[in-house]
Amino acid sequence: MSNEDLRKQAHDLDVTVWVGKGGIEAVTDELKDQLESNELVKVKFLRAARGGTSTDELAEDLADAVNAELIETRGNTAVYH
Repeated sequence: MSNEDLRKQAHDLDVTVWVGKGGIEAVTDELKDQLESNELVKVKFLRAARGGTSTDELAEDLADAVNAELIETRGNTAVYH
């Protein structure tokens, strides 16, 4: 499935993981679990998580941490495959 197809699928997804002041380390296990049972997972980066970091940077760090593919970031939300 192409990234474009995955992005279209992600459009209607609900956010199921929220990254807060605990940072990405606090959600890596949860995201790994969700990726095992779902093709796509949508993650929201709350203001407390961002600090001086951009959502794009955090999204890439989280993708690396769980060995997932970052499909897209939009606003403060990222989609993983």
